[in-house]
Amino acid sequence: MTSPPALLQALPPPDTRPWWRRWVARLRRPNAHVWLTLGLVALGMLLGQRLSENAGMAQLAAVASERLELYTAALEAELARHDYLPNLIAIDDEVQALIAQPDDGALRRRADLKLARITVRAGASASYLVDRQGVVLASSQPSDTGNNPLSAGEQSRLRDALQAQAQHFFAVNEGNGSTEYFMLHLVRKQRQVQAAVVVRLNLAPLEATWIDLGLRSHGEKLLVVDDNEVLIMSSVPEWKYRILGHVTPEVQAALQASGRYPGASLQGMGLNVEGMEKQDALLVAVPAAKGLREGGLLLAQQRVAAPLGVRLVTLSDPAEVWRQAHYATWGGGAFGASVGLMSLYLASRRRALRQVFQAQTALQKAHGDLERLVDHRTRELRTTNEELKRQIAQRLQAETELVQAGKLAVLGQMSAGVSHELNQPLTALRALSANTLRFLEAGRTQTVAENLKAIDSVVERMAAITRQLKSFARKAENAAEPAVLQTAIANVLLLLEHRLRSAQVEVRQDLTLPDGLRVKADANRLEQVLVNLVGNAIDAMDDVSPRRLLISARKDGERVRVQVRDNGRGIDPALLPRLFEPFFTTKPAGQGLGLGLVISSKIVHEFGGTLRAVPPADMPHAEAGGMCFEFDLAWE
Repeated sequence: MTSPPALLQALPPPDTRPWWRRWVARLRRPNAHVWLTLGLVALGMLLGQRLSENAGMAQLAAVASERLELYTAALEAELARHDYLPNLIAIDDEVQALIAQPDDGALRRRADLKLARITVRAGASASYLVDRQGVVLASSQPSDTGNNPLSAGEQSRLRDALQAQAQHFFAVNEGNGSTEYFMLHLVRKQRQVQAAVVVRLNLAPLEATWIDLGLRSHGEKLLVVDDNEVLIMSSVPEWKYRILGHVTPEVQAALQASGRYPGASLQGMGLNVEGMEKQDALLVAVPAAKGLREGGLLLAQQRVAAPLGVRLVTLSDPAEVWRQAHYATWGGGAFGASVGLMSLYLASRRRALRQVFQAQTALQKAHGDLERLVDHRTRELRTTNEELKRQIAQRLQAETELVQAGKLAVLGQMSAGVSHELNQPLTALRALSANTLRFLEAGRTQTVAENLKAIDSVVERMAAITRQLKSFARKAENAAEPAVLQTAIANVLLLLEHRLRSAQVEVRQDLTLPDGLRVKADANRLEQVLVNLVGNAIDAMDDVSPRRLLISARKDGERVRVQVRDNGRGIDPALLPRLFEPFFTTKPAGQGLGLGLVISSKIVHEFGGTLRAVPPADMPHAEAGGMCFEFDLAWE
């Protein structure tokens, strides 16, 4: 058997750490964070629901209290608008005369008319002059049969008010069941009550306004309660003439026997009236009605209208408050879950930091190696970039030189033709000048004149040829004015006349344009485009016979479409996408630089048009083979 000292030695030593350190140690256990998160979720949901509901109820009560004050003030103001009327009627001479002689029929009729006029002008329902026993002496609504215009219940209320010397009372109209307000003014003589002036106001319009407001706003109901706790006015028609609190059969029988509420059931609503008197706002259960749930809870508040002897009660629907509290409950739960997950994240982060610290040295070494590699690659890229810039600059310079070379090549071809064209006129000039000298020595002046005219014609032809060559060679500038398309085509054919004649090309023109039509283009640059297209067409027809060249132009809406078509060997459809690439050519080596179409496309683009290659398959009524280039320009 183990001895007590040995048993004490086997027990673990007591934990002497502070309590918060012990709690931190427990939180490090695997399942501790799960329970902590669940607890925080429950606490957050509880706090969110309580705080949101309390704040919402306080705000709803404040808003309802303000509205209740407005309703009370509006009711008092509506009834106070006619406070002057009984006093005004009481001081009338005819009314005073009738009070002095109540049995005089003529005075009664005049008093009836006077009451009717005053009542209509004041906007009241009716007015009466009664004696101290409540018998009607004069009325704004006299009856030919002599019947009393007041109902039995109204007469009973009037007698009670006269006995109590009250200034007002509420009564139920037996005809339509509406609540009416009666104002009294006691006429005294030598401190004795002789008669009373009664003014009757119908509260149905005001009550209809409340009912309409209650239908449009389901969140608030308005009630007016008299001294017997009976709802004499209500924005809910089903509740009218019901008792606010609980009612016993004895009380119900006594109220029905009083005659104040004729035809009313006087059922109890079961509201906690004592609680409403003790608290400013109270949640009460109300019976089902239009726009309300059965057994629903409403926030009740009341205000006493002391001058009128009634109380105003509002019932506000807290459904929106509970809805917001429901959202706040879920929000509090989400917040608690966030806090719990944050604690779990911090614990996981602490473990991860230890792992990160262990890998930090290796990462720093890899980072250093990477930086050295990046620096090396950056230097290589910088060097490569500078080399590419230098090559691009060289290529741009080479393209510029090649463009000029291509233009000079075209000029060389044309100059050869021009030289050939000029040789024949020069030979004719030498022959004509020599003949002219001999004819002049012989005195044949008529023949001399004819020779001089022939010389002038030859010189004019030579000047036209050289003038076109000079214009084509000049550097193009922005056009100051539009060019005549027919003139440009004629100048191009004149420049290339030698090549066309040497190649035996049949030239046809199809210019369906008005005479002198101008296009928005520079004349020299337009001629350069046409020279390139016609020259390419002549080269493409080397292997065919006969050779036919068609130059057509027609108006297409607000544009002019120009086509240069040949019947040469054509172009492989696979090469069409590359036609407008720099230095691409289908001509044999040494016969082209591949820049003519590129330059022409750029010039047409600057004119606002587009240069296109149209295959034979896309050309209507075209001959087999050949190629067509077209471009469009705007016309004026």
